[in-house]
Amino acid sequence: MAACAVWLASSAAAQHKSEIAVQAGEKWWGAYTRLGNEMPLSGPTRSYSLESENLSNQSAPFLVSSYGRYIWSEAPFRFEFDGKRFLIDSPVGEIKAVNAGKNLREAFILGKDARFKSNEQLPPELFFSVPQYNTWIELQYDQSQEAIERYAEDILRNGFPAGILMVDDNWQRYYGNFDFKAERFPDPKAMIDRLHAQGFRVMLWISPFVSPDSPEFRDLQAKGYLIRQKGTTRAAVIPWWNGYSACYDLTNPAAFDHLLSTLQQMQREYGVDGFKFDAGDTYFYDPQTQDYHDPSARATDHLRRWAELGSRFPYNEFRAAWGMQGAPLVQRLNDKNHSWGALRQLIPEMLNAGLLGYPYTCPDMVGGGQVADFSPEAQGRLDQNLVVRSAQLQALMPMMQFSVAPWRVLDAEHLGYCRAAAELHRKMAPYILEMARHAAKTGEPIVRHMEYMYPNKGFSDCRDQYMLGSKYLVAPILTPDGKRTVRLPRGTWVDDLGQRFKGPLVMEVSAPLGRIPYYELKR
Repeated sequence: MAACAVWLASSAAAQHKSEIAVQAGEKWWGAYTRLGNEMPLSGPTRSYSLESENLSNQSAPFLVSSYGRYIWSEAPFRFEFDGKRFLIDSPVGEIKAVNAGKNLREAFILGKDARFKSNEQLPPELFFSVPQYNTWIELQYDQSQEAIERYAEDILRNGFPAGILMVDDNWQRYYGNFDFKAERFPDPKAMIDRLHAQGFRVMLWISPFVSPDSPEFRDLQAKGYLIRQKGTTRAAVIPWWNGYSACYDLTNPAAFDHLLSTLQQMQREYGVDGFKFDAGDTYFYDPQTQDYHDPSARATDHLRRWAELGSRFPYNEFRAAWGMQGAPLVQRLNDKNHSWGALRQLIPEMLNAGLLGYPYTCPDMVGGGQVADFSPEAQGRLDQNLVVRSAQLQALMPMMQFSVAPWRVLDAEHLGYCRAAAELHRKMAPYILEMARHAAKTGEPIVRHMEYMYPNKGFSDCRDQYMLGSKYLVAPILTPDGKRTVRLPRGTWVDDLGQRFKGPLVMEVSAPLGRIPYYELKR
C-alpha cells in the first residue's frame, strides 16, 4: 500500500489518477504482447509506462478481464498493478473499468467493438498459406543478389514451398537511401523477376532512420522532414541498435507523403511487393529532448504513424505497433533466443497479441531469431530437436517464418521433420485462412486462449495450449523430454492420430519427435 502511494505521489507527468479494484478471483490480460508469459497479471507490484516503452512488440491501452470487464484509454497511460488493484496515471482523464459482459470473450468482443472495429480487410493470403523466409540469420549484413538467389534456390531444392521472401537489412546503400548497393546487386530488377517466377513474393527491410551527413539527410533536414533537437532547427541524432541516425518526423504529413512516394517509386522501379517495417519503437522518441511537426505528439503517435505508412502496402510486417487494431497489418513477435524457455514464451505472447486486437501475428522465426545462436561458434550448442519443435508449433499458428536455413543446421532426419511441419501448415491453410477471414470481419483472435473459448472452467492460467479458431485444440511439445499434460474441455475430440477422447479430461501425452499433438472438436 505504501509503495503504491509513493508511486502516485512521485509521478511527475500525472494529470489524472484512477484506482480500479480487482474483484475476488478476477484475472486480467493485455497492455503488452511481450508480457504474455506473465498473464494473467498478478503480484508482486509492478509498474509500466505505455507512453515510453512498448517492450519491443505490440502494446495498447487495453486490458480485458475474465469477469467481462475491460480498461481502455484514448492515450497511453502509466499503471501499477499489485494483484489487488490498478493504479493508473493518465494524461487524458479518469480511467474506469467498463462492465461489458460476463467473461473474457465478452470483455474482448464488446470492448473492441466499442473502441476499434475491424475494417474487414485481410493481409495477402500468402502470409497464412505457406511459410515465410527471412534472410537475416543466413546473410546478416552481407545481403547480396547472389546470396539471396542461392537462399531461394535452396528453399525449393530442399522441398520447402515458395512463399514470401524478406530481404533483411543492408541491401541499401545506407539508411534513408532506397537504392540497392550496386556492388552487391548488379541487377536487382532481374533478381526480383526471377524470384517472382519461382513463386516468391519479395519484401525489403526498412526503418525510419536516415544516416547523418548523407545527401538525403541534408535534403530532408532542409525541408523540415526530420525530428529536431529540442528548441533548434537541427535534426536530432538518435541512438539505436545500428548506431546513431536522424529519423523521419512522420507527424509531418509532407514527410509522411515523401517517404510513402519514395517507397512506391521503388516498387514501380524494381517490382518489390512490400516492406518489413522495422524499428519505430516508442523509446526512440522523447518529447522532452525532441521537437516534432506536431507539437502535441507523444512517442506512441510516431509508432502509429509508422504503422499507418505500412498499411499503404498490403505486403508488410511489423515487430512493434501501437493502435491500428483492425487494420490488415502483419505482426511478428520480437526476436527470441534458441532455448526451450523461449519456445515456451511463444504461446502466451501470441495469446496476448490476439487479446490486444492483433490477430495477424507470426511467432518469431523457427528455432529463434538471434544470429549468435546459429553462428559456427554456437554450432555445438544447437539443439536440433528444439528447431523441430519450434517448426511444429508454428505450423499450427496463423503464420510460420524460417530464417536460419534448416538444411544448414539439421541432419536429414530432423530436416525431414521440419519439412513435414511446413507441409502441415500448408495442409491447414484452408482452415487458417477461414479463421483469418473471420478475424477480418469480427476482430476475434485466430490463436485463442483456452479461457476465451471455455470461460470459468479453470483455464485462466493455462499458457501451454491454445485453440486455433474454435475447432482445433493445439498442445505442442515444449520440453526436451517430449512429454506434456493435455487438458481437454467438454466435448468429443479426435487427435492427430485419429484417437477419440471424451472431455473434460486431463491426460499425459508422450509424443515422438515427428508428432505435434492437436485435437479436433467434433461435437
